Amino acid sequence: MDKYQCCRYGRSQQRRTPLPVPGGDQNVTEIHEEVRKAYASAALAVLDPQPDPHAGTETVGPCCGDGCCAPGSASGQSAEGSTEPVFGTELYSALERASIPDAAALASLGCGNPTAVADLREGERVLDLGSGGGIDVLLSAKRVGATGKAYGLDMTDEMLALALRNAREAGATNVEFLRGQIEAIPLPAETIDVVISNCVINLAADKEAVFREMARVLRPGGRIGVTDIVSSDALTPAQRGERGSHVGCVAGALSFSEYERGLRNAGFEDVSLVPTYSVADQMFSAIVRARMPAAVPAVAEVS
Repeated sequence: MDKYQCCRYGRSQQRRTPLPVPGGDQNVTEIHEEVRKAYASAALAVLDPQPDPHAGTETVGPCCGDGCCAPGSASGQSAEGSTEPVFGTELYSALERASIPDAAALASLGCGNPTAVADLREGERVLDLGSGGGIDVLLSAKRVGATGKAYGLDMTDEMLALALRNAREAGATNVEFLRGQIEAIPLPAETIDVVISNCVINLAADKEAVFREMARVLRPGGRIGVTDIVSSDALTPAQRGERGSHVGCVAGALSFSEYERGLRNAGFEDVSLVPTYSVADQMFSAIVRARMPAAVPAVAEVS
């Protein structure tokens, strides 16, 4: 496969091979704690910026480098060969950035713009997995309007505090932030129209559980619009770990075929993975779309 080839998968028989579990000898709790600490630090850098003793100015903004989702560099090579931003607020338009509080933009650690990927419509109920400082929830709330609702789910108290502050500052009334893990979404079944996520699923310790939970909360015909880091099928999990850390969104990434298999095994159809930027050798930022089967119309009984 050419490294910039769009990876669109048709319906095929899926093997029930378990997806790789990141973290080597780490257990699920240890992985969650590693991620929580990194993102708590990123939130605190915005909530409570500390003076920089070297520059004599305040340090504001998220972590970078191999802490949080910015593996080694904040830019990468696009499919056209140009070097462009891969992580953070530069992936949003100037109009979008101007419409939200500065702190929401400063805490952006994603690798795409899922609100655009998901093609959100007025009146829809949308859920952002790993919502962080709330940038994608606030933008989603604007897209779905007063008749819709945007939920954000995050396990980090500091990020939730930042998101709530940003929502108050933005005057958003159709948003709700939930505390929890994306492997166990605290919402009833079939209550969400669209699930979005921005460079977070790669961090999950149990991605099969994440895919099952996404399928559970989506209504029939519901869809996902995700941006995430994905690996070439040629790389083993160990080789992915050599290219970056887990909290840097590299070591825990699935390959294209693993991602597709996991979604299909959870019940999704029309699965599409399209790489957008190279973030490391054979590692890509990618757009992921899929949908749940539509409801089957009931057949009326003839008396």
